[in-house]
Amino acid sequence: MPKKQDLELENIPTENYTADKIQVLEGLEAVRRRPGMYIGSTDIRGLHQLVYEVVDNAIDEALAGSADHITITIDTDNVVTVTDNGRGIPVDIHPQTGKSALEVVMTKLHAGGKFGGGGYKVASGLHGVGVSAVNALSEWFESTVRRDGILYRQNYKRGVPQADVKQVGKYPTGERSGTIQRFFPDKQIFKNIDYKFDVLQQRFREMAFLTKGLAIKFTDEREGRAATFYFEGGITSFVRYLNKNRKTLHTPFHVSAPVEGNYIEAAIQYTTDYNESTLTFANNINTHDGGTHLTGFRSALTRALNDYARRNKILKEGENALTGEDTREGLTAIVSVKLQEPQFESQTKAKLGNAEMKTQVESVVGEAFSEWLEEHSKEAKEIIQKGITAARAREAARQARDLVIRKSALESLSLPGKLADCSEREAENAELYIVEGDSAGGSAKQGRDRKFQAILPLRGKIMNVEKSRLDKMLQNEEIRALITAIGTGVGNTFDMTNLRYSRVILMSDADVDGAHIRTLLLTFFFRYMQPLVEHGHLYIAQPPLYKVKIGKEEQYLYDDHALEELRKKNKNGKFDLQRYKGLGEMNPEQLWETTMNPANRTLLQVTVEDAAEADRTFDMLMGNEVPPRKRFIQTHAKHAKLDV
Repeated sequence: MPKKQDLELENIPTENYTADKIQVLEGLEAVRRRPGMYIGSTDIRGLHQLVYEVVDNAIDEALAGSADHITITIDTDNVVTVTDNGRGIPVDIHPQTGKSALEVVMTKLHAGGKFGGGGYKVASGLHGVGVSAVNALSEWFESTVRRDGILYRQNYKRGVPQADVKQVGKYPTGERSGTIQRFFPDKQIFKNIDYKFDVLQQRFREMAFLTKGLAIKFTDEREGRAATFYFEGGITSFVRYLNKNRKTLHTPFHVSAPVEGNYIEAAIQYTTDYNESTLTFANNINTHDGGTHLTGFRSALTRALNDYARRNKILKEGENALTGEDTREGLTAIVSVKLQEPQFESQTKAKLGNAEMKTQVESVVGEAFSEWLEEHSKEAKEIIQKGITAARAREAARQARDLVIRKSALESLSLPGKLADCSEREAENAELYIVEGDSAGGSAKQGRDRKFQAILPLRGKIMNVEKSRLDKMLQNEEIRALITAIGTGVGNTFDMTNLRYSRVILMSDADVDGAHIRTLLLTFFFRYMQPLVEHGHLYIAQPPLYKVKIGKEEQYLYDDHALEELRKKNKNGKFDLQRYKGLGEMNPEQLWETTMNPANRTLLQVTVEDAAEADRTFDMLMGNEVPPRKRFIQTHAKHAKLDV
């Protein structure tokens, strides 16, 4: 007997669903209709992605051995110009379309020299929509090609050619060929055209590290800032850069080798730190979620160290072999592979899926690293001894972790006593406020919406996890309370499916101590719950800095800029000003209205734009080396703000 719902579905009329209802989006129209499918989003990240896509084309020329210099300029009108000294995009007639190859590349999706046509051995693009998608999402685009002594040009508006490709002049004999791309993003698509110099320069620095011998010059005429990146050492220089503020155990190990048309490269250096910093790339794309190349690398590393330890009696008979986790403590490594047919497990290219990469990387790295260990016996023993110490600490951490789990089980899965939980049991509808101090915690508990807001007050400052192993960290009561309340576990046992709150919100005072507590918490989340950050679950609350009373009216100001604007508007008027130094100065109603009420509050989402730079910054700010931290504070003190 069919269900009522099935009967209803059977009776849906079909006469209105005809061929004319099938919509076909021609050419670049699909990109403009669904820009997020091609560049990720239309916010600041999508805006930056436009630049990356065009620069990636220039990088591909460098990977092909045809370019060694790229310049990127943002002028005062936000026009971006990307110039390379590669071969120049072909301009002759494309046989299938009857149009200039330049026009085909600029206006057709899935068109280019990266699909087996012999134009490129490897390329950073996967789907070939890069520059054509940028063209479609630009108010205007100008493409100029220097080829065979002649300048060719074509102009476009929102992806549509305004005329055929034309010869517009010649360039001096002896000068290099190349491509010059100029564009302005479409304001109909991007509401806020405001490029961030620091974000862009981090990406360009990374590109230069990964492409040995390539010079990248970046100029931002809006701010009068410029940076040039050139690293003869390639990824070895990248490792040294990441370890700049760390105490290292040896000079970097480096290996590179071609294998069956692919190219494998890795650089390794151990430090006295406790954290692992391994970054992986496939055709210069940062594969944040790793993949087969990372699996092969880790397997090679663990096997090489265990084999050496057994041969040289560093590990005794019957003693357990070092695990992968043990051998990676204090490791800084870059693994970069370049392959002809990359297979990624998602459109975002976060994870490499080529099965052959595991075997190829494992073979190349394993053989070379084993030889290096034999030739550097002193350093090899130090690395292995560090792994043995890590193994003992790991066992202590396991016992501490088990104790936390057993304690929860004995208490019928009860949560920390200081946690004021919410009644909502669906994680996607619940949020956790981590609050500094008991007084602020009391106000937050009284002012919250108990249905979906949980409060966890912390007593003082948590320990600095950058300077501690996991076993020591798990002995800290405040950190144990954090881990238990959030529910995911930490480190290698982290499991997102156990997350109890979709938003974890840090709420601290707007003073120096509050900023320090916030930094300690951010260090903990970055090192031990990084997926929480990567998936957008971590936020920082923005409490007001001031309460202003003008006559009988009261209003709250959240930064000094707002205060200056108010003073300009009320030059002749008097008003009472109260500066909030701590959350505890607000009563529960005020805290709810200004900082916790979803209708009024402002939350700052914590993101990691560049994992390498974040890793280096946390190490510099929270690690053991004092001079780099002192230099950073002296350099940036004049720009510091108490409000985050």
